Amino acid sequence: MKTTAFLLVAWQCNALSASSAQQRVVVAGATGRVGRLVVSELLSRNSTVVTAIVRDDEKAKATLPLDHPRLEVASDIKLTNSKAVETMVSEADVVVWCATGFSDAASPLNRLRAVAELMMGSSTASFDVRALGLLGDAVRERDTCRVVCCSSAAVTRPAWDDAKKERYKGASDIPIVRLNPLNILDVKRTAEETLRVRSGGRYTIVRPTGLNDDWPRGRVVVSQGDLAVGRISRADVAAVLASLAVDVEASVVNGLTFEMFALAGYPAPASLDAQLARLRRDDRALESFETLDATYALLQQLVPGETLRPQDLAMGQTYEQLDAGETGRLGARGAENVPPDFVRT
Repeated sequence: MKTTAFLLVAWQCNALSASSAQQRVVVAGATGRVGRLVVSELLSRNSTVVTAIVRDDEKAKATLPLDHPRLEVASDIKLTNSKAVETMVSEADVVVWCATGFSDAASPLNRLRAVAELMMGSSTASFDVRALGLLGDAVRERDTCRVVCCSSAAVTRPAWDDAKKERYKGASDIPIVRLNPLNILDVKRTAEETLRVRSGGRYTIVRPTGLNDDWPRGRVVVSQGDLAVGRISRADVAAVLASLAVDVEASVVNGLTFEMFALAGYPAPASLDAQLARLRRDDRALESFETLDATYALLQQLVPGETLRPQDLAMGQTYEQLDAGETGRLGARGAENVPPDFVRT
């Protein structure tokens, strides 16, 4: 594995020799279950040079094609160090953010520290918030770079007032919102807002619903208002993140936040350009209950399963188990035993 100092020299030299048509994309969290698929998607495009930011050299060897001529790997860039982040961004056109403090700690000790910090309610000091803040600063300073950030659906729902939670119960009373293990949704919401404020609008935030690798790849459905419930495979998430990074004009997606899930059995569209162009930028976010009501009514018809009552699910229970009246792997609703690593992505 190259050292960071050697890597940065090689990175800059490669940038000088690369074709002007090539885009340089940095993937943070590149060995994660989404990140490694993003790397693969990007390398499938001949016009893309990828730098994978990793924490664990051995995991990188096991999950990334290290001999690929358009892949560089950096294992010593600390994402909570401002100088390191500035260096990371200095030659990049796009940074795809797949990292998270909930899963990317390199050692068991660091994971325990992260869990302890989160359980103490120190969300503003979390890895996600600090790192995305620094990344926002860096892309704002270098105004030719932008961020495509993988977040999560449901991040706003714990903060809804009681009336809104009751109005959209099929979105607000689902297990991840009801239990919110380690305050994961609050941390991700704060991290999102930090990126919005500090990046100067040079971001796209993608909020997938439940990640499920047993769910077939399908047609991605995008929406806004944080009302979406459903499933999506990590492969579909990675395909969208890569497309946002290199296939879609920045002017179309900068300043956007949207949720997405996938409909199994429907082919993927050749392009998401038309759907993305219909979305509202965050400075024109959905406000009226009339619009939210219509969005919610449509999305609830697309919930997996036959019961169509996601608010009846227990954490760890599948829609199929709910339909069959079976208990999920973590126990009955209201009595779930949720392990700390359940939130890992």
